[in-house]
Amino acid sequence: MKIKFIFCIMAFILSVNTCAQSLTECQTEHYFESIKTNPQKLFEFLYQLPKGGDLHNHASGATYAENMLNYAYPDNFCVNRNTYTVYVDLNCQEKNRLNNAIKNHHFKETLIDNWSMRHFLSKKESGHDHFFASFGKFSLIPNSHGGEVLSEIVQRAGLQNEQYLELMVTVDKNESGKLGKKLGWDPDFASMRNKLLHHADFKKILNDMSTTLAQDEAKMHSLLACDCARSQAGCGVKVRYLYQVLREQAPEMVFAQLLAGFAAASKGKRIVGVNMVQPEDGPISMRDYKLHMQMVGFLHQLYPNVYISLHAGELNNALVPPEGLKFHIHDAVFVANADRIGHGVDITQENNADQLLKEMANRHVMVEINLTSNAEILNIEGKNHPFPLYLSYGVPVALSTDDEGVSRGNLTKEYQRAVTTFQLTYKTVKKLIRNSLTYAFLPGKSLWKDVTYQQIVPACKKDVLGSKITSKPCKAFLNSNEKARLQWDLEKRFVEFESNISKHKIIK
Repeated sequence: MKIKFIFCIMAFILSVNTCAQSLTECQTEHYFESIKTNPQKLFEFLYQLPKGGDLHNHASGATYAENMLNYAYPDNFCVNRNTYTVYVDLNCQEKNRLNNAIKNHHFKETLIDNWSMRHFLSKKESGHDHFFASFGKFSLIPNSHGGEVLSEIVQRAGLQNEQYLELMVTVDKNESGKLGKKLGWDPDFASMRNKLLHHADFKKILNDMSTTLAQDEAKMHSLLACDCARSQAGCGVKVRYLYQVLREQAPEMVFAQLLAGFAAASKGKRIVGVNMVQPEDGPISMRDYKLHMQMVGFLHQLYPNVYISLHAGELNNALVPPEGLKFHIHDAVFVANADRIGHGVDITQENNADQLLKEMANRHVMVEINLTSNAEILNIEGKNHPFPLYLSYGVPVALSTDDEGVSRGNLTKEYQRAVTTFQLTYKTVKKLIRNSLTYAFLPGKSLWKDVTYQQIVPACKKDVLGSKITSKPCKAFLNSNEKARLQWDLEKRFVEFESNISKHKIIK
């Protein structure tokens, strides 16, 4: 122990680079190793640890069932007592009104179980089917209460020392898809794009998307008292959005949604990219997967500054035949030009997996790792999960929540699961956290010159990383690069966190 601390002190004294390991980082690392087998202390440590961003988070799946019941209280929604699905019916019988139905404790508890993975032990359906079926049961509520859902998500993030969220939203409630259906399918992508762009309804959809997000954020600021002296946790969390496309639809609807996402992201600041959602093993998704990737690739050429993250490889042998596992990640990267992929669980089943992994590392295509949902939906975890494989190839990865409300989790639990399952070191945890901002779809340059986080940009070399900025070049650089500002703030949070650990050796 003494030798280790002496080494850290020497490294700290001799180093002129602020990125070298400090004494407080050494002490934090030592404490972290000492609590790995203590679940409560580990959770407390990870809860307060700065965690950067959550880059794979479906807004509608991030809200907890109990909170949705509160949001829906004034709506007079109906609920089907057999399927637990919420719907609108002006002639709803009083006993079937949601507010009345949940007065029965057993019904309320069963409803919550049907809206989430809580207590899931069913032999009648798979985790995969239960998980995806839950959204159709409660979707009316988050669609009607975007501001409340947003406030819940950001407050949870703020309490866990997160800085940034990229939330997947179908903010137009698929109005663009419906317009695509009205116009009909045209296999000539350029022709179909032209029809949509010149349609008055399409322009209105884009304007309404911006208005809806602004209203949701205004509601969130009001609920959390963000403009008051005693604002609540979450007000400081930066939020951006990925427009999510529903891929279990006809091609004309998918294309129209994709175009809406690309067009919106190219014009505004809130929406920064696109993604595609719904089960990857769905019949239409499997049938049209190559077509979908071609659509994204086509739009990427026209909107090269719009970021792309795609669910790819969220599959296993039980869901699709072997040939369905061979190309999804490859096509997401090389045909659709994805900057990031979500899940990537079936990577070892891909054709030429070794070469694909090397190319992903070279291209810096990050993988959004969702350990809990992979266990719940695909029954893939532990030694069967490719997370360590990605690390061994140098493919950048970051942990994310996927659907923390449905999964009954949060980002801290994802880190705890990763640490205990894969015995991660503190340095590796910090790298995952730094990745979550480096590969975020934020404007501006990175604070870091290298992917190993050893060198910062020349403009800030004279400043102590994570401290108060004093040099004019560094101030100017951070002021003009939003990504770098968040990265600097993350380093400042690391310094404060590690200093607290160094002083107290325990989280209070």
